[in-house]
Amino acid sequence: MAWGVPPRPPSSKVQALYELCKRTFPSPSAAGTSPSPPPADAVRSISSLMDTITPADVGLRDDNAEDDRGHGFFESNFLKGSARVARWAQPITYLHIYECDAFSIGIFCLPTSAVIPLHDHPGMTVLSKLLYGSMHVKSYDWIEPTVLASIQPARLAKLHTDDVRTAPCPTSVLYPQSGGNMHCFTSVSSCAVLDVLAPPYSEDVGRICTYFHDYPFSSLSAAGQTKIAGNPDSYAWLEAINTPVNIYMRPGMYTGPKVQELQT
Repeated sequence: MAWGVPPRPPSSKVQALYELCKRTFPSPSAAGTSPSPPPADAVRSISSLMDTITPADVGLRDDNAEDDRGHGFFESNFLKGSARVARWAQPITYLHIYECDAFSIGIFCLPTSAVIPLHDHPGMTVLSKLLYGSMHVKSYDWIEPTVLASIQPARLAKLHTDDVRTAPCPTSVLYPQSGGNMHCFTSVSSCAVLDVLAPPYSEDVGRICTYFHDYPFSSLSAAGQTKIAGNPDSYAWLEAINTPVNIYMRPGMYTGPKVQELQT
């Protein structure tokens, strides 16, 4: 590039998102560690860009849902599934856009009534943009200091979100310790979610997805004197699921603009 010539603008919003993430999210410095969340203004810049992305920008239509009964199970580092799904259920489709050790970009396409069960995002910042459709989102953050149940291996968490989102709506952001780090999705109608995970899940460095059962606060007692502020319904006990979990998921073909990696 000639000296003094400004860089060419990104060729697509997907490319712009990749380039902004590349500038914002550093690679983890050591195995098993995650970088600190980026400054709030940097996250807002990515969120603002994602707010403008439409289904057409990523090669989707608003009515992109398909009747795909009978496909097999698909497992990835991110999703190891939920309870066994009926044979006739429609699969969730994952569209891979880009991944490196610092961040990943992808799309989850959910048919009506599909569920991505309650799971966490250890050491991660996650931005989620609902591209079309409606979904119910339920999320929690851990109570600190840690509060454990007396008779069950469960930990106390506070409800962060419990509502239905319908596109178009603002991009949501969660952080390692706040913003609803443990969340689950249930599609009210067929929908698609554009996700940025920074850094992505990686079993090799210990960023492993854990799934949970949530129990009402009143169903268990704490292993000590615990006083909570506000409505007890705003709290729940979360217990890790230690058995294998399966989500009815398949990989799909991403047909939107390709990412052109920056030379470093």
